[in-house]
Amino acid sequence: MPYLGRIVAAGLNRAGRPCAMYRVSSRSFPNREAVIHDGLISIVPRAGFEGDLRKNPYIAYNCLRRAGDFMVATNGSQTDPIAEKIAMNMPVRDAVTLGLLAMDYEKDSLDTPRIVAVIGKNAPVCTLGIVRKNAVLVREFELKAGVLFYLSTYECNQPCDNQTDTAFDAPDAPSACGYVLSGGVFSAFTNPVTAACAVFDGQDFQLAAQDA
Repeated sequence: MPYLGRIVAAGLNRAGRPCAMYRVSSRSFPNREAVIHDGLISIVPRAGFEGDLRKNPYIAYNCLRRAGDFMVATNGSQTDPIAEKIAMNMPVRDAVTLGLLAMDYEKDSLDTPRIVAVIGKNAPVCTLGIVRKNAVLVREFELKAGVLFYLSTYECNQPCDNQTDTAFDAPDAPSACGYVLSGGVFSAFTNPVTAACAVFDGQDFQLAAQDA
């Protein structure tokens, strides 16, 4: 079973509702959880493991945040500047590209890439992007009901057409968390730790977090 590291995904469930998803998969720092607060979701060390931040400062960050009519999911501190630019009406593609270029890949022992997925309440496309040591790649994907597009820090680390789940059917945010942890194509990926998801319910994005 492949290890992909962190995963972002965006798409529509079978009812055509937009969804943004984030999953932490980790071998080095598995003692983390997703916490909902103030309309966003953060990844933080579990109680008793706060000392992990001294080993790697990149392991805690806001991973899911609203940006006007859009939802931004990422694996690091790029979440906030990207969401803020989108909320100020910068085009999504430009905000993602600018945010990734400005933050660059993480300067840890693995040169961990930064990844991002953005989806809107009514937009016809979602946007996936990555900055790694040898590339910056940002791409839009046309949305279709029941289809998710995903991107990861390792292995599946470029936005492309064959990184999809074509039977996605999570009606709400808690179901989406379970799905990205162990459902569909994600069931084949190892070391799940925690998940954060947002699903549009027709009025607003509803948030959920779940540990593996």
